[in-house]
Amino acid sequence: MGLINTIFGNSSEMSIEKLQEEYGPLLCSGEKIEKAYRLIRDKWIFTNKRVILQDVQGVTGKKREYQSIPYGSVVRFSVETAGTFDMDSDLKIWIKGCEQPLEQKLGKDVNALELQRVLADHVL
Repeated sequence: MGLINTIFGNSSEMSIEKLQEEYGPLLCSGEKIEKAYRLIRDKWIFTNKRVILQDVQGVTGKKREYQSIPYGSVVRFSVETAGTFDMDSDLKIWIKGCEQPLEQKLGKDVNALELQRVLADHVL
């Protein structure tokens, strides 16, 4: 489903073990990656303390922006699961001081309810 998700602009789940090593320098003491999703070169990473959004820029992909969103800044969130004929699930996260939510389409193979649980565990 990875190629199909990419074609339709949907994110796919990633292996946490590789990311824990790659993102080690960005993580604070005691922080662990719980879930991670990739859309082409960009990533949404959910740790036990925050959400990290990685935006890879430029032709070579060497320029990267990391946006860090502490769970305490999340006002509300929604997860819409894929239906019978849908190819994707939808994730929306509203941040304090922002009218528009951060939005991401997730592939049908992503367990949207599990992602909702991770957010609920840290936001509520």
